[in-house]
Amino acid sequence: MSIYLSFFTMEKRFHHRSSQPIALIWFILVCNRWGFSQAIWFNLPGTGTKCVSEEIQNNVVVLADYYVVSEDHNTHEPTISVKVTSPYGNNLHQKENVTHGQFAFTTSEAGNYLACFWLDGPNKEEVNKGDVSVNLDWRTGIAAKDWESVAKKEKIEGVELELKKLEGAVEAIHENLLYLKNREAEMRTVSEKTNIRVALFSIMSLAVCITVSVLQIVYLKQYFRKKKLI
Repeated sequence: MSIYLSFFTMEKRFHHRSSQPIALIWFILVCNRWGFSQAIWFNLPGTGTKCVSEEIQNNVVVLADYYVVSEDHNTHEPTISVKVTSPYGNNLHQKENVTHGQFAFTTSEAGNYLACFWLDGPNKEEVNKGDVSVNLDWRTGIAAKDWESVAKKEKIEGVELELKKLEGAVEAIHENLLYLKNREAEMRTVSEKTNIRVALFSIMSLAVCITVSVLQIVYLKQYFRKKKLI
């Protein structure tokens, strides 16, 4: 992203008047590559589970493709098991003994969605650590949208289609900002309530300490008077 932004700055500095269409194209490219789609590549250990999580807000479309990339396993292709769960533990996708697959859903809960992968199959013991890799293409929001169908349905193409994508990106960014604003307000409310509870607890602790000290003094005075020490 920094490369695109530096090019955009150069165009703006040296070609201020004639570079507005170029700047618009650069801005579209940046927005299309901004955080809505992420493909990751990770190695699976011989034993244990490796998980990937992402915090997603409510009512967001999620689409992911995964496949196994193995090295030196021409005879027996390693297989994996996959399980995807929601923030409240609901099972959204589960497959066993597969080499590739896809899952898609629309989020109904806001929070961390977890996708876990582990080696499976009869040749599990023969696989050494780092020999099996998994490629995961995780897309959310506008990145999971079928823009070819949108272009055919609305009969748009070229720059008009890119502007449509840009509009979707701006809406997604706006919704994300509203989500972060609401989360910040919730965290601020929780923090204020916690501060009030801590202050009340401190006052109660101080009152208890003072009360106990007074009772101790009264008891010691009565005790010494009974013993005629004072």
